[in-house]
Amino acid sequence: MKILVFLVAFGALGLTANAAAPPKKKAPAPPVFSQAALDAVQDIAANGPSTLQNPSALAPFFEQLAHPVEPGNVHILQYGDSHTASDDWANAMRQAFQAKFGFGGPGFALAGRPFKGYRRFDVNGSNTLGWLTDGTIGHPGDGRLGLGGIAITARRPAETVTLDVECENLQLYYMTQPDGGDFVILVDGRPTQTVSTEGDFAAAYLTYGARTGPHRYAIKTTSTRPVRLFGWAADNRAGISYETLGINGAQATVVLDWDEAVYSSNLGLRKPALIVLEYGTNEALNPRFTFDGYMAQFGQVLAKIKRAAPQASILVVGPPDCLRSARPLPHIDAVIGAQKRAAEDAGCAFWDWRARMGGSGSVRQWARAGLGQADYIHMTGPGYRLTATMLFHDLMQEYDRYAAARTE
Repeated sequence: MKILVFLVAFGALGLTANAAAPPKKKAPAPPVFSQAALDAVQDIAANGPSTLQNPSALAPFFEQLAHPVEPGNVHILQYGDSHTASDDWANAMRQAFQAKFGFGGPGFALAGRPFKGYRRFDVNGSNTLGWLTDGTIGHPGDGRLGLGGIAITARRPAETVTLDVECENLQLYYMTQPDGGDFVILVDGRPTQTVSTEGDFAAAYLTYGARTGPHRYAIKTTSTRPVRLFGWAADNRAGISYETLGINGAQATVVLDWDEAVYSSNLGLRKPALIVLEYGTNEALNPRFTFDGYMAQFGQVLAKIKRAAPQASILVVGPPDCLRSARPLPHIDAVIGAQKRAAEDAGCAFWDWRARMGGSGSVRQWARAGLGQADYIHMTGPGYRLTATMLFHDLMQEYDRYAAARTE
């Protein structure tokens, strides 16, 4: 399998542990590029053995790919930390799945631009400055955060959120609450409907008949009472949507802080076929980490997701190889081991990212190849895209086996 990597320069993505930010230091010099390192990494990516474990747990997902249930749209959700939030990796997965199985639309995207570093390559969202974000590491909020664990709230009139998109079905995810405010829906600047968010604390939804072609959809508040938004789901009637739900600095246990009623309502409505959980880098830096405690908590995360989406397959992705001060992150071996055990106990698949990229210390070679950043934690854009190539290849290898066995 020939893999072409185009080298471009990207800034650091800013993943941190849940501790006070250290004083700013001068950015480390990027490693000197080595063609030999690039050739070696490409060879590993093309010819290295798959590290996908317990692939039989993905059979329900593979079945939906092979025989989609009407109307035929298949949703994949990827949760994670900054490796996911940058959307480089998730976008490459999105493009690969949609090229093979059809374009199902962007799917769910967070409302506006809720935090620095959030982006989606396939949709464009914006918001005015009066919206406050809950769900980030610095501002966790009350837990009523919706599908992506992030919510934005405005408490004054004329605050807007926009989404530029082309789709066949559009749905707004928001929250009702006591003394909730009102908002107007606008399409290409024209008001179409007024909505009240007054009610009990609960997840709420508004389905809007999307018009043919690209349009700008907008929400505009009309009172001083609070309006809380979770995001938009922009879908086509058939194909794949691959949805990016990463939070910079997040650990997997953040899922346990999300209000179960609101989260379960959102996730149950979305009906994902596959949920990818990519965490572990920040846990490997956590000074309070213990193997048994983390494995138990990770099991609780998997159980919570399974309660909300029992039909979904779950793929746990371990952290990549990472270094700090030329040494592996303190708990990275234990994090991978705990995730692997918890995934096995819960009947989930596991993909060992660190092993697939070459094992302990391999991040140095990725950095010299122009695929890893100088912090030896994050990948560059091409590095994340190569990661997606490897994961997609390993998944499709198992999918082809499943499809062949099913035919027989």
